[in-house]
Amino acid sequence: MKPASQRINREQAVCQDEGFTLIELLVVIAIIAILAALLLPTLVNAKLKAQGIQCMNSHRQLALAWRLYTDDSNDILVYASTTWDPANWPDQYAWSGTHMDFDGSNQANWDPDFDMKKRPLWPYAKSQAIYKCPSDHSMVNVGGVMKPRILTMSMNLYVGGFAPVVGVDPLPNGTDGGWAFGHDYMIYPKLSYITGRSQPSKIFVFLDMREDRVNWSNFMTEMDGYSPPDPSAYAFTSDLPGMYHLRACGFSFADGHSELHKWLDGRTTPPLVPGGDPTAIEYTPSPGNVDVAWLQDHSTRPK
Repeated sequence: MKPASQRINREQAVCQDEGFTLIELLVVIAIIAILAALLLPTLVNAKLKAQGIQCMNSHRQLALAWRLYTDDSNDILVYASTTWDPANWPDQYAWSGTHMDFDGSNQANWDPDFDMKKRPLWPYAKSQAIYKCPSDHSMVNVGGVMKPRILTMSMNLYVGGFAPVVGVDPLPNGTDGGWAFGHDYMIYPKLSYITGRSQPSKIFVFLDMREDRVNWSNFMTEMDGYSPPDPSAYAFTSDLPGMYHLRACGFSFADGHSELHKWLDGRTTPPLVPGGDPTAIEYTPSPGNVDVAWLQDHSTRPK
């Protein structure tokens, strides 16, 4: 039998052989870091894809509510926007009267009871969540408390138009709001006008907008250059479409389907300006932009 001192030394040697050296630990940590870096984009893309699916579900619910309201209203569409005059009674038939900005004193930014729940589509889709893209994380400061803003979705201006001004515009048809680029194009007052004069699958009803550009709950496509074709005249108004889903935007259409459309021109997706004034930029030329051409072709048709 070996002396106890020799047995202890042998056991210590075995323990030392089974441990990790500092270099080995650093190598393992480096490998884990590399694997994490490789997996992170995949995880981010998976999250964005899941949010895109959720956004499409919201679009389908809004489009269904829009259609149910129309069926119950003798084919008449809700207006895409209110007017400047809060006393103008046709405004109550606009799908939304929320005028978005980043002012905490503007209750419409964060309180669904202020406007959203009073609107014509609410009885058909009583869910606040479907009005906001899950990728929109914009907040507003209300008395020192940060609250999430409630609206990302906007309605195609040409589907319903601005509410008419009593004593000025013919009732009940919606108007183009006096914007020259809309004068020669259809403002659809009824669903039958879309089905009879256009392809419902090519006319969008809702889209999700960017947090720094969503404003009056409508989306105005600049139609200059559409008919006759003149790509040099393409431009954006103050409105820019969303791009939260890997440079794609959610849309719902008059036939009820929804889809994500990916933008191809970088001018359509400039960097976000969190907290910026959504109406500060009124007009942005974008000649030759294929995304403008796509928006025009899916917004309306010449009269």
